[in-house]
Amino acid sequence: MAASITPIQEVPDIYPLIDTHTHFDEPVFDNDRALLVQQAYAKGVRHLVLVGYLYKHFERMYDAERLLNTTKTSNSQKVSHIESHIAVGLHPFYINEHSEEHSEEHLKNLAKMIAEQRPLAIGEIGLDTFTAEMKAPNVFARQVQFFQAQLDMAVLYQLPVILHIRKAHAEVLSILKAHAYDAHKLGGIAHSFSGGEQEAKAFIKLGFKLGVTGQITNPNAKKLRRAIQAAVDSHGIECLVIETDCPDMMPIICQASDNSWPNKQSRDRNTPANLSWVLLSLSELLEVSPDRLAKQLWLNSCNALRTTWAYPL
Repeated sequence: MAASITPIQEVPDIYPLIDTHTHFDEPVFDNDRALLVQQAYAKGVRHLVLVGYLYKHFERMYDAERLLNTTKTSNSQKVSHIESHIAVGLHPFYINEHSEEHSEEHLKNLAKMIAEQRPLAIGEIGLDTFTAEMKAPNVFARQVQFFQAQLDMAVLYQLPVILHIRKAHAEVLSILKAHAYDAHKLGGIAHSFSGGEQEAKAFIKLGFKLGVTGQITNPNAKKLRRAIQAAVDSHGIECLVIETDCPDMMPIICQASDNSWPNKQSRDRNTPANLSWVLLSLSELLEVSPDRLAKQLWLNSCNALRTTWAYPL
């Protein structure tokens, strides 16, 4: 990218936003997480969801949540306060972390944690056949086992789910249609949606919102942009939520050259502050004003996550 790209500090207006999917507990943020919270708050982020993928990292997530929810200055006054929330789930791409002999134990431990700590949602869960290894019949069968078990937990504890789907949209849709989980009642998000137009409409029909990341800022992401446009043409802007998926999915406009950022780490990480670029790019694509879109996205996020967070005035 050319050095003339507008840096994140020059987003023209501020709109209240909910980052529905982050991994902001990752160690890559440990050195400057408090500063990044201030930057995100300055760009409108008021809530963010820390989404789980491995059981061994759940404790780290809860530690980060406690820290983020008690951010204070040296004189004990809250500043740049962003409410953080937890979703816990066992990610399909890391299914090999759960050996067959320990599968039931790991699922029981997850269910116990959900019962005792009541997360905001269960996720990210689903199916992933992105690599040849993940397509292997035995590996895929265990992905299905874990996906269905976690959908069972969502029904039992009446929680929304956050779906991870790569190269497996038809398979996920088939399982959801046959399962008792009802996103119309419980909510749910198809995180970082990457399917086609018909798949987008199918997930919406089941009651899910489509999660839109910084990929939408890439003019070459034509399949994604067509799918989101088609979904909105059929179902309105009520079908979308936005997310950073940080530290991944960096918006194109933030992929600046060495001269545009103070250090390499800033260039290599997506951060919650960049959510505003997702809003603005989506606004341009859909020809909807940022103000109207931000308000609707807030309502959509609350609906998907079954919360009642008040829109800041």
